[in-house]
Amino acid sequence: MAKKIKWGILGNAEIARVCVIPAMQKSRNGSVHALASRSPEQASEVAEKNNIELLYDSYDRLLNDREIDAVYIPLPNHLHHPWTLKALQAGKHVLCEKPLACDASEAQEMGNAAADDELLLMEALMYRFHPRSQRIKETVAEGKIGPVCLVRSAFCYKMDEELLASGNNARLKPEMGGGALLDVGCYSVSVARWHMGTEPTELQAQAVYHPSGVDMHAVALLRFPENGLATLEASFISSMQQTYSVVGSDGAIEMGHDAFIPWEKDAIFTVRGKDQEVGQKLVTPGADEYQHMVEHFADAVLGKTELALPPEESIRNMQVLDGLAEAARTGKKIIL
Repeated sequence: MAKKIKWGILGNAEIARVCVIPAMQKSRNGSVHALASRSPEQASEVAEKNNIELLYDSYDRLLNDREIDAVYIPLPNHLHHPWTLKALQAGKHVLCEKPLACDASEAQEMGNAAADDELLLMEALMYRFHPRSQRIKETVAEGKIGPVCLVRSAFCYKMDEELLASGNNARLKPEMGGGALLDVGCYSVSVARWHMGTEPTELQAQAVYHPSGVDMHAVALLRFPENGLATLEASFISSMQQTYSVVGSDGAIEMGHDAFIPWEKDAIFTVRGKDQEVGQKLVTPGADEYQHMVEHFADAVLGKTELALPPEESIRNMQVLDGLAEAARTGKKIIL
């Protein structure tokens, strides 16, 4: 295979326009060959701005392009499952936006299809690829804060009042895989499982629901083996929170409210000893986590590395999200 891969993009979503397409175009090992949009007149400006060679008016036409090695799917949540399966059937590797699917059974089917076709499938949890995230993981793994006993995480934002009132947004529609837990809670579940290094055994949750039926404000408690606990918050009605902390028996790692999306500015975190009120600030130079993510995926397609986030990881994340949704809905503790 060539030293660079050719990407196809299914859909003209904002996350693709603002973050992922620019990251692909400046990556060392890939470029965007084609963009498919059902509103090509809206996509033509994006194609021109980013020097994208081809613009298709249907997703199927893009999937039939034999020059494309991998596709990126930034479609609404309920379309992740069908279009991932179609892309895999067309012989394309797939980088799919978070959450990978609307539930664990869909995610399992997607993972099975990728394995059967010997193709790569990865959920686009970009925060894992930022150098700061990697430094934090190394700090935890080296035992500098002792065994992890608590992870706190929050990803919340205040949705526009008119959108909340009208319900005219995919995030507020149950039939489109809406809800705060799926939209942003997936990050918090991921970071808790990543730093605990194991899977939760018990789940509890409470939620406030939008009139449409989706959760719009949720808190959760996860119990892990070896006395581990994690708390998470996910919300469309809270002021902005975007942070996590990892607490061990001998210290803690803490961040401000840029934990998952620090953009390209210097990224700071604090390591605090068990008896310290003020910890040591450590700085990671600014980086584009989306570029790191797409370069990692392209390296995997080129056979240079193994996926850091294989489908099995995302399936387990979805199993926890399914359990939290049930816990919030029923008020019962869920045993995994």
